Amino acid sequence: MSHAIQFRPTPALPLVESNQTFPVGRIYCVGRNYAEHAREMGHDPDREPPFFFMKPADAITANGVTLPFPQATKDLHHEIEMIVAIGRDGANIPVEKALDHVFGYGVGLDMTRRDIQGEAKKMGRPWEMGKAFDNSAPCTALKTVAMAGHPAKGAIWLKINGTVKQKGDLSEMIWNVPEMISCLSKLITLRAGDVIMSGTPAGVGPVKAGDKLEGHVDGVGDLTVTYSK
Repeated sequence: MSHAIQFRPTPALPLVESNQTFPVGRIYCVGRNYAEHAREMGHDPDREPPFFFMKPADAITANGVTLPFPQATKDLHHEIEMIVAIGRDGANIPVEKALDHVFGYGVGLDMTRRDIQGEAKKMGRPWEMGKAFDNSAPCTALKTVAMAGHPAKGAIWLKINGTVKQKGDLSEMIWNVPEMISCLSKLITLRAGDVIMSGTPAGVGPVKAGDKLEGHVDGVGDLTVTYSK
């Protein structure tokens, strides 16, 4: 059977040193997964189990592009993250088997309309529209596990116009990659093509029109995005 309407192509991420791509089905984000970031957002990281929210797959944008400044916000924030690409289906995955489901890793930005998110929180409403908007997930090409291994430590940082704004280490995650995969797989069945954004270190803050963002994760990649004036 054919589609009744013309539909956009499946979102996909390029692979480093390959002409193949990784089709993206769903994007799951881990909230407040670095202790200092949890504290700067007014929460106690020692008392919270992991929680997850989603972005649409077509929120992904390519590395190195210039993006329009998002609509309906006056307080856009940056959140630099390592992304985890899932290559095998699984439910109720044990922690010790979780890394068997990883295809590769990349660098991403969980861009956030903080004013929309904050207002929704005050009103006790879902804050999806603060996170799940157009172009809200810029990402690099993926490195496969064969290329990157399974990064568990190493610098993660973000600069705006050359000034460091966020700086941390992957080892500072409250829930590491195997643990987050295991936890998420107990809530939903993970599918090949899913992407997990693994949380951001402290230092999140505003982005303005004209800003150039440069993000980095040791051994994984470098991400650059510019917002048009």
